[in-house]
Amino acid sequence: MAREVLSIGQVRIHSGSATREEAMKEAADILEAVGSVTSAYFDAMQQREQTVSTYMGMELAIPHGTNETKEAILESALSVVRYDGGVDWGGEPVVFVVGIAGKGDEHLEILSKIAILFSDEDEVAKLKAVATAEELFALVSEAGV
Repeated sequence: MAREVLSIGQVRIHSGSATREEAMKEAADILEAVGSVTSAYFDAMQQREQTVSTYMGMELAIPHGTNETKEAILESALSVVRYDGGVDWGGEPVVFVVGIAGKGDEHLEILSKIAILFSDEDEVAKLKAVATAEELFALVSEAGV
């Protein structure tokens, strides 16, 4: 990939909870703020969620758009938000919401790295234990995301 897909400004930690829609909106807003997607991307995320849940297990959801809405993606990027109070993701408990926008096929490589990071219970425990967005960013970055 030509540039980093994640910077410290795209990582947040909230002590409270959020609804699934609020969490998706925040993920999309972060991506839009860095110029990765257009304002249409939130709608694309909602369309995807209506088709198939983006809940991945291990308290992780990865909201993203549909193939039909690829034009809303300007460049690849991620947003990483931890909700310590949790998010009810269609009946599944979610703590981490990783918004993804992948230009072309870049999303496959990004998804692979996220899947590897979140497949390890010890790594997820570390991600949940850090106190600051900077520490969370460092752990995610160390994983090559």
